[in-house]
Amino acid sequence: MRGRSSRVLLLAMVAALLGVAVFAVNSSSKSKPPKRASATLLDTSGKVMGKVEFEQGKNGKVIVRVRASKLSPGFHGFHVHTTGICDASTAFMSARVHWNPAGAGHGSHVGDMPPLLVGKDGKARATFETDRFKVAEMLDSDGSAVIVHAGPDNLANIPPRYSSTGPDAMTLETGDSGARALCGVVSRSKQ
Repeated sequence: MRGRSSRVLLLAMVAALLGVAVFAVNSSSKSKPPKRASATLLDTSGKVMGKVEFEQGKNGKVIVRVRASKLSPGFHGFHVHTTGICDASTAFMSARVHWNPAGAGHGSHVGDMPPLLVGKDGKARATFETDRFKVAEMLDSDGSAVIVHAGPDNLANIPPRYSSTGPDAMTLETGDSGARALCGVVSRSKQ
């Protein structure tokens, strides 16, 4: 009996050790949240017009870098939209609405980014930080897309002197930034 008891005890110890080893392998094989993502900006003809890069900073903020070309000079609305589909046949409406999980007013949507300023040469470059989202959140099950709009974004700011009733529904939803000029599906970049 003594030999049998010691074998059972030994097997129990081995099983316990293997269980810990299996746990250690499983926990170390969990994937880390993505730190980088990017979107190639296309016009409605499918031509590449720029790129947006997202990098999760050590301070918890996301660094956004954008460059685009062949746009009309002036300010353009610049947003993250809820769905990672850029179908030109729908005028990029396939990207759906601004990313706004909290149901906030325009200007406070999670996906609202600073308006993009395009120079007289039709080119834009910008770099900024945001704490409104994390890179991993952009890569959810239906993805997300970046849109550069054809017009300026008023950030739902219609002073009462212009309208006694305040901003209308379209202004509150989109900032009146007009058609979707460029679209890019956000995808994970190499870490």
